[in-house]
Amino acid sequence: MASLLALAVAALAAFVTVRPVVVRAAACEPVRIPLCRAMPWNMTKMPNHLHHSTQDNAVLAIEQFEGLLGTGCSPDLLFFLCAMYAPICTIDFQHEPIKPCKAVCERAKAGCEPVMRRYNHSWPDSLSCAELPLYERGVCISPEAIVKADNSGSVFVSALERCKCKNVRMGQKTYLKNNYNYVIRARVREVRNRGLEPTAVVEVREVLKSSLVNIPRETHTLYYSSSCLCPPLTPGEEYLIMGYESEERSRLLLIDGSIAQKWKDKMSKKIKVSVCW
Repeated sequence: MASLLALAVAALAAFVTVRPVVVRAAACEPVRIPLCRAMPWNMTKMPNHLHHSTQDNAVLAIEQFEGLLGTGCSPDLLFFLCAMYAPICTIDFQHEPIKPCKAVCERAKAGCEPVMRRYNHSWPDSLSCAELPLYERGVCISPEAIVKADNSGSVFVSALERCKCKNVRMGQKTYLKNNYNYVIRARVREVRNRGLEPTAVVEVREVLKSSLVNIPRETHTLYYSSSCLCPPLTPGEEYLIMGYESEERSRLLLIDGSIAQKWKDKMSKKIKVSVCW
């Protein structure tokens, strides 16, 4: 066992120093890395945080850790590795893969680096904890954010971040600058903040602008781009909402930069003129 572990650690140290070529980000895709299929997310995004362009490349890299995982050096190690090699991805979070939180990395390192040092190796620079976000300050994923949702055994990520929403002022300048895809007046029925895709269910009262997604005047679902829930919506309140569309998924999106302002009747005439600018 010791000799096999030594070989695994040596191979790991040699392998992780190679950084594959960075390529343009693609859409979310199902997780195919065997070690990570037990994670509470089933969609990932390439390139990953180690710049592997495909999951096939990532499999070869993460398998170098099997010997270290076998030691049980840290209960956080597999979670951390999968968050790095098969990062969680939501359909409408298309900017970059979500990183593991710094504390998860530090716990994995504290438990496993002593084992690596027995074989004259240290924690890989490519897995440095220094640049990872703090749970309190940025978007990241950690085991603390995973909760049981019901008795069926389903698991959900209850929180990917703690953050503050941007204060976006409604006005002609903002409307023209942000080029919103849709503008609706709607009453909020429910805000669902569980799972990988937080949503708001609204009753559409009036469609002031739409582009590629059909918006019937009935109950409709708006999809937040992250668990930050920006802009915030209060159930029972009526809002003027300006946001964007996902043409690929035929969805109305809410991102940090969308507008959700409580509706006042005096806004109607001004808004109808505004969306025709």
